[in-house]
Amino acid sequence: MPKEVCEVTLVHEEAVIRVQNQMPDLSGVAKFLKALSDETRLKIAFALTVEDELCVCDVASIIGSSVATASHHLRYLKENNLARSHRKGKQMYYSLADEHVYQIVTIAYEHAKEGKANDNNDTN
Repeated sequence: MPKEVCEVTLVHEEAVIRVQNQMPDLSGVAKFLKALSDETRLKIAFALTVEDELCVCDVASIIGSSVATASHHLRYLKENNLARSHRKGKQMYYSLADEHVYQIVTIAYEHAKEGKANDNNDTN
């Protein structure tokens, strides 16, 4: 298998400068993606793409955890602006923070599905 690195060092200065001049602060994006990088939190976010809102007890049942564990993950999602919450009587309900979160979760899922399909086609 060939190495996937340049065989010579040749920096394309113009391209590097263009990118550097347009590079924003991506720390917020990294924090956002880190919040979704945990499989349990990603499952919760995906569940919230299926149902507009779920109470903590529902989420615990969906992910197969205690209410305390579900609450911890939901709070983490909320603190990182991926979810929002409101109380109805004695229950706390969560939903995705906005349409962007919905789109990112669903697009990421579709992308992963396509990757698996392509992997299966490569072995045939």
